[in-house]
Amino acid sequence: MEAPEHGTTMETPDERLTAFGYQLIDVHLWLREELAALREGVDAYLAGGVRPRELRTHCLTFCSALTRHHTGEDADAFPRLAERFPELRPVLDELRRDHRLVEDSLQRLEALLGGLDRHADPVGVRTELDSLAALMETHFVYEEKRIVSALNALNAPGWNRSRPDFLHTDDAER
Repeated sequence: MEAPEHGTTMETPDERLTAFGYQLIDVHLWLREELAALREGVDAYLAGGVRPRELRTHCLTFCSALTRHHTGEDADAFPRLAERFPELRPVLDELRRDHRLVEDSLQRLEALLGGLDRHADPVGVRTELDSLAALMETHFVYEEKRIVSALNALNAPGWNRSRPDFLHTDDAER
């Protein structure tokens, strides 16, 4: 059987079981796009454009989605993968450490963006966004290389009925 294309809707449970890794890649692509839009919004604001309230709302939405994704991986996906593929445990531990680094960066970013309407620190905001983008990219690439095939091989019937949190892109999907 050929691998389904990214974003393809599965028709049968057997086909669906092979798609979890590809769904992960789709979520990563969506998160990358959201971060790019946030960076554009910051640049526009710092150049005299978009109001901080809209920028903070976008940041909170993005930060919430990324946090939900990583929390879902830590709570649901990684334990299942570790049980089925014990050789992945060191990889999963490394990914969990990355999640903590990303969370720290998100907290710093939210604090910086929260102060933009009072005192803009364009260098600090841009530096934190660049740092977060680099961290996310290396994390996503590593994760995709190391666990996509394992996710595709994972038999998780409950995920067929209700997609787990780490495979959602926004609250509207839940």
